[in-house]
Amino acid sequence: MFANSKRPIRWGMVGGGRGSQIGTIHRNAALRDSVFELVAGAFDINPERGRAFGADLRLDPDRVYPDYKTMLEAESARSDGIEAVSVATPNNTHHEITKLALEHGIHVVCEKPLCFTVREAEELQSLSRSKNLVVGVTYGYAGHQLIEQARAMVRNGDLGEIRVVNLAFAHGFHSDAVEEKNPATKWRVDPEFAGPSYVLGDVGTHPLYLAEAILPHMKIKRLMCVRQSFVKSRAPLEDNAITLMEYDNGAIANVWSSAINAGSMHGQKVRIVGSKASIEWWDEQPNQLRYEVQGESVRILERGMGYLYPEALVDDRIGGGHPEGLFEAWANLYRRFAFKMTGDHGLAPDGIEDLIFPDVDAGLEGVRWVENCVRSADAGGVWVDYWKT
Repeated sequence: MFANSKRPIRWGMVGGGRGSQIGTIHRNAALRDSVFELVAGAFDINPERGRAFGADLRLDPDRVYPDYKTMLEAESARSDGIEAVSVATPNNTHHEITKLALEHGIHVVCEKPLCFTVREAEELQSLSRSKNLVVGVTYGYAGHQLIEQARAMVRNGDLGEIRVVNLAFAHGFHSDAVEEKNPATKWRVDPEFAGPSYVLGDVGTHPLYLAEAILPHMKIKRLMCVRQSFVKSRAPLEDNAITLMEYDNGAIANVWSSAINAGSMHGQKVRIVGSKASIEWWDEQPNQLRYEVQGESVRILERGMGYLYPEALVDDRIGGGHPEGLFEAWANLYRRFAFKMTGDHGLAPDGIEDLIFPDVDAGLEGVRWVENCVRSADAGGVWVDYWKT
């Protein structure tokens, strides 16, 4: 597919049109390192709005399409057609769009959740493997450099035996019924569009993936979940949930997923407790990793500094001291997606081949976790075997 890997990957988008915050993030991230070139799109469910937005992006009008089916069919027939597509649409469309893109031989970067059921996710996993195509899932916080530092610290034994994992993504922006006046929020609490959960899938899977990235040797054994709809009109979807988990090595974990944590901005924190030390990362201060060794003073590890493990410096762009944020984290992931698609470093530094990225397997595990949480909660908050559906 990439006879000339020294050129950008021809890239298209489904969704992410005018007014879409997530669409802006995708475009800024993908285009930052000149590894992708936006050449086509089906940006809006309204074709006229989509065409107008494509014109503002200075795209060829013939490559701004009324819908994703038309785009994938037309682009796959072109000698210069898109080689990758990003899916930035409501949840209920992810499976169908991703499947169709893979069937047309096109790599995919998909918003989470990848789909609604484990069966659907396994279908996409099998299809991507048989076609030798990449499916990336935008757990964007995993692109922050200190997540690689945390992963290396665990692998090198700095924390000792892992005992407790505390995870949270609990913001307060939906502490009342904001969806009544905000269409962009309304679909997120509608089961037809959002799927079987709201906050479990929307925010809870983010710290869950960070834990999977930092602790790849640990697998969930069983879990118990309770969920609530504090804003009653959101039922049966939850706006708050607590999940307890046991890992196969005996460690325990809890995940607080919430949109009603009044006063909180993001509230996404990951704390890993070991027998010798603990680490904590907070996405509102993503350039610092708190390192607490038992009996010693607390240390704050700063992004971009030479004392970090080499893996934590691979994605460094501007050196220590300068703050980096979400756009850089997403750009780091898009650069990893591109490397996996092409095998070409481009502007990426040596060492990128050893870094993790959220792939189709991560997408499947996010779906499996939500499915198990819903199964437990709907049965009255009982323990369920994670691998038995």
